[in-house]
Amino acid sequence: MKAKTCAIYARVSTNGQTTENQLIELRAAADRLGWAVVAEYVDHGISGAKGRKDRPQLDAMLKAVARKEFDVVASWSVDRLGRSLIDLVSFLQELHSTGVDLYLHQQGVNTTTPAGKAMFQMLGVFAEFERSMIQERVRSGLSRARLAAEAKGKVFVMGRPKVKSSVERDILALRGTMGILKIGRTVGCGTSVVQRVLANYESVKV
Repeated sequence: MKAKTCAIYARVSTNGQTTENQLIELRAAADRLGWAVVAEYVDHGISGAKGRKDRPQLDAMLKAVARKEFDVVASWSVDRLGRSLIDLVSFLQELHSTGVDLYLHQQGVNTTTPAGKAMFQMLGVFAEFERSMIQERVRSGLSRARLAAEAKGKVFVMGRPKVKSSVERDILALRGTMGILKIGRTVGCGTSVVQRVLANYESVKV
């Protein structure tokens, strides 16, 4: 039976750190599992919060994944790939869409095995849970902003409080008599508010 081919991905966040320990452990794991290491991709001094476009070696590896140049991607830990569970599952789905497996040394994830494939399915469930949590935080933030706007006598619209009618009237009354900056100072609002009110007025008038 032909041995599986493996690509190793390692990353450190600062140039003062080294990936050598990661590489040593992953080479040993590949040897133990009977995989032939055919490529190594290393990003130095790049945060795990950075996306693919800011991590040249990760990008190069994923392009090789798309070309099916190896059977397995091996990495030291999940946080070497990314900080978000959603990002990880997206990464896994990209691998699996081309039939490439994933080995995570620290987490003991190996999708070449039935147990590893089951773990992948569980990660998908947790990623969906994380998405729901993010959506709930966004909804809660909007709700707090709406309550704060209402407490100030304003109407909250699409994440931005609507200008009070009295302020709109004052702005429109002063239009043509002074500049936008002076109108804003006179009525006590920002120039962006003045511009928005005048733009809305012009669009309605037309």
